[in-house]
Amino acid sequence: MNEDRIKGQWKQLSGKLKSRWGKLTDDDLRVADGDAEYLAGRLQERYGIAKDEAVKQVRKFEDDM
Repeated sequence: MNEDRIKGQWKQLSGKLKSRWGKLTDDDLRVADGDAEYLAGRLQERYGIAKDEAVKQVRKFEDDM
């Protein structure tokens, strides 16, 4: 799924994102609003993972959708 489709379906995907990454807050998801780079940054912060790992996880989520 490309980033444009993610932005278009953001509200529906927010629930799936919270299921996958429970440490993300509603505010994180509201501010992210489909921005994969911002989402990866939040994952880095919340889970203490490296940037490349966070980007990898976000890309995998996109591919799975």
